[in-house]
Amino acid sequence: MNVYEIGSITEKLSNNTYPGRGIILGITPDGTKKVAAYFIMGRSVNSRNRIFKTEEDGISTEAFDPSLLSDPTLIIYHPVREAGKELIVTNGDQTDTVADGLRLGSTFEGALRTRRFEHDGPNWTPRISGLQHEDGSYAMSILKSADPEGSACVRQFFEYPAITGLGHFLHTYVTDGDPIPTFTGEPERVGMYDDIDEFTDAIWNSLNEANRISLFVRYTDIEDGSYEQNIINAHEA
Repeated sequence: MNVYEIGSITEKLSNNTYPGRGIILGITPDGTKKVAAYFIMGRSVNSRNRIFKTEEDGISTEAFDPSLLSDPTLIIYHPVREAGKELIVTNGDQTDTVADGLRLGSTFEGALRTRRFEHDGPNWTPRISGLQHEDGSYAMSILKSADPEGSACVRQFFEYPAITGLGHFLHTYVTDGDPIPTFTGEPERVGMYDDIDEFTDAIWNSLNEANRISLFVRYTDIEDGSYEQNIINAHEA
């Protein structure tokens, strides 16, 4: 077994009908850019009725058709926020928890220790989060239920150096199910792309077409901090 094997993001997504929501952080093969990606999927009408919208400091989710929005809880939030020269990426309103914590002198880990998984039993969807540092290194976290009853929270944190061509992929679910099985283990090692459009297409085209909703990808120049980003919304594609 090669524990250092770098997997293909297209294979991981193509072979999984429902990874749920996913975060990918890493470094391009040429070593010049740091990569951040976030996607959402959904099965219910309320969950599928969403798009990503560009904000001054990142992105937010909003209802594509406001008349179909039945409950904004857990689906309307800011997945991506800039925090100085760092970038926060999460699958829920813990983005704001991390941003506020960093602003007040806390840490990524300290802020997330105040939060738990989502209150959507029996799925108990994990809260997944990432913090991308200025130099391209990054931290990732998953907060998940310790048991089927949702009685306690397991908090796992991971720190990764900036390694050329390598990224890590963290998603909420192992695959589809009822209840949906929570992600287990360490974030998965995946290869990065030098071209943002190729990487964006690779992710979007590999996500299950019936369940994919929105995708955000940002490439940031490590030297000068400039960036380019792509957003794809199924409702606008």
